[in-house]
Amino acid sequence: MGLIDRFRMTSKVWAKTIVAFESPHRLQDLGTQGHQDSPSVESNGGDMLKIRLAHTSERIRDASVLVQKRYGEAGYQSVGGGPNKNVCPEQITLLSYHKDKVVGTLTLGLDIGQGLYADELYKPEIDKLRSEGRKVAEITKLAVDSKLPSKRILAALIHIAYIYGARIWRYTDVVIEVNPSHAEFYKRMLGFRAIGEERLCTRVNAPAVLLWVESRHLKHKIAEFGGGLETGRKERSLFPYFFSQSDELEITHRLVQNEHGG
Repeated sequence: MGLIDRFRMTSKVWAKTIVAFESPHRLQDLGTQGHQDSPSVESNGGDMLKIRLAHTSERIRDASVLVQKRYGEAGYQSVGGGPNKNVCPEQITLLSYHKDKVVGTLTLGLDIGQGLYADELYKPEIDKLRSEGRKVAEITKLAVDSKLPSKRILAALIHIAYIYGARIWRYTDVVIEVNPSHAEFYKRMLGFRAIGEERLCTRVNAPAVLLWVESRHLKHKIAEFGGGLETGRKERSLFPYFFSQSDELEITHRLVQNEHGG
């Protein structure tokens, strides 16, 4: 049984809302443990943005529809697993909802020895990270509805993915394949660096570059700037749109308790 299968069996939060928030981030509830007077996250108003795990075929299909729509608008082909059928990373898919409509999605792939999708183009680069004793995760199938506050949705998705990948499962590094025209956004807004030259990604029939960031860089930036939109701190990156460090700690604590049946 793989990591994700065990997670599905033990996690009480799999089918529930992980976190609900207004824009800018004001968490309404982070679970009932230790918050007896707080409402359930499932009872928040319809205008809230919510992050959930895709645990059913229906939710996975909803995520796929949004990805296909946004990639189609960008002129990409349909997103598949790629030509290497042996690559099948363990993964979780996060969904962002607004009024019960999927408005954002992100898939976090975990390197457990079966390879990552990015290995199809960038195996030497990722193997170099592995040879240094690093645990590498990847972000794929990232899409956000452009009609809503996309930076806040994107930041929330990435932050929850960071909590699962770095804080709970101890992955030290993250890679992502992006179109070269989008690379500067990820570098400027999240601190990614290019470690692979431009190549053709056959999954979407478009050029790609490999970007990389250390989890500890995200950790430091979240501690410094997370939740900064509410305090008025000036920082021209995506990190002020992240949850505050105190919110992150509470979310992490609740997810760890749920994962272990607490």
